[in-house]
Amino acid sequence: MADSFLLHKRDKQAIIDAAVKHVCPERIETFKLLGAVPVMDRREGCYFWDMDGRKLFDVHINGGVYNLGHRNQEVIETLKEAVDHFDIGNHHMVSSARTRLAEELIRLVPGEMQYCVFTPGGSEAVEVTIRSARKATGRRKIVSFEGAYHGHGGLTLQAGYADQAAYFLSDQPDTEFIQIPFNNLPAVEQALKNGDVAAMLCEMIPATLGFPLPADGFYVEVKKLCQQHGTCFIADEVQTGLGRTGKFWACEGYHVEPDMLITGKGLTGGIYPIAAAIMSSNAAGWIREDGWGYSSTTGGSELGCIVALKVLEIIERPGVLENVQVVAEFLSQKLNELKQRHSFLIDIRQNGLIVGLQFDDPNGAMLMTAYSYESGLWAFPAGFDRSVLQFKLNILVSKKECQEALQLFENALTALENDIFKSKG
Repeated sequence: MADSFLLHKRDKQAIIDAAVKHVCPERIETFKLLGAVPVMDRREGCYFWDMDGRKLFDVHINGGVYNLGHRNQEVIETLKEAVDHFDIGNHHMVSSARTRLAEELIRLVPGEMQYCVFTPGGSEAVEVTIRSARKATGRRKIVSFEGAYHGHGGLTLQAGYADQAAYFLSDQPDTEFIQIPFNNLPAVEQALKNGDVAAMLCEMIPATLGFPLPADGFYVEVKKLCQQHGTCFIADEVQTGLGRTGKFWACEGYHVEPDMLITGKGLTGGIYPIAAAIMSSNAAGWIREDGWGYSSTTGGSELGCIVALKVLEIIERPGVLENVQVVAEFLSQKLNELKQRHSFLIDIRQNGLIVGLQFDDPNGAMLMTAYSYESGLWAFPAGFDRSVLQFKLNILVSKKECQEALQLFENALTALENDIFKSKG
């Protein structure tokens, strides 16, 4: 059994070969196109180390999972202490940890929220909100944005990742799921006008599309249309919530109170899986009628709830959200200065510590991932727009660490531009 704690001692190439054989062959081929197949070893704060010994500053943070950095010691100690008394628990029974986490999330989420449903991950939480909206409204249609991502479950693929839904024969030819262009208010109005839509499912800043930002007032008007036509407004904050924009939730900055809100990724502290759907009384009336309308053995694990409570406590501490705002302002200033020096960088999309960097090439972010890896920075392209690189810092990052990440990024960008210039010459 002791060998289980020495997995990192295996040869890196042997691990990659085994993964090709048994786990994710096509994914590894994609990583090769990016110029790097890292295997994570040691990790701490802003950094992780590849098994080849390379130290990498992490600005991918796995979509916000490492919102508090890698292996946050307070979160780890909380889990260690919890294991001395708790385990996963029994999902059929009332739980002190689960109830306490529900109370805290309901307090923190804007709007008249009353219920929480806990799930093992974000996809499942999205599915809970879709089912809840359908039950609450008696309608079936779900409207979402083209290029949004809501997970890889059955319903969530249909709501976001249309190509994958079709690939797995899970698409809906009867138009129960409708996708419309992001930032297009007339398209929202057209989709909702017949009064037959159960929910408007909004990834507040579409991550996999490259973080395009909503126009001023966009979500306020979307919410008004939802109210006018009896449609639930669902805020998918799996990647935008928990302080990443400088507010606890992105919807706060956009002046919207959702009917349901989804959180995950960062709620785990990077240590224990958990996600949640927080819902109003009207949106989740089924909970009063059917106590087993959603049931998950590991959703709302007591250990996960205890970890999540510590995560929320850390984010609420004085100075944490203020740090996000200060570092974000510094980051904005430095990125715009960098853009003036580098013509290959053509657009900066930023809200707090959520940043998309667009390059002057349809595959620019793919190239930048490879060059960033060589410079000591781990960044990743937006899956639906490979001209955009996701650049995401954790919310506890210092200005000094931010400057380090920016320098690694500029080193990579300079090297890439030099190679482009040489190839053209």
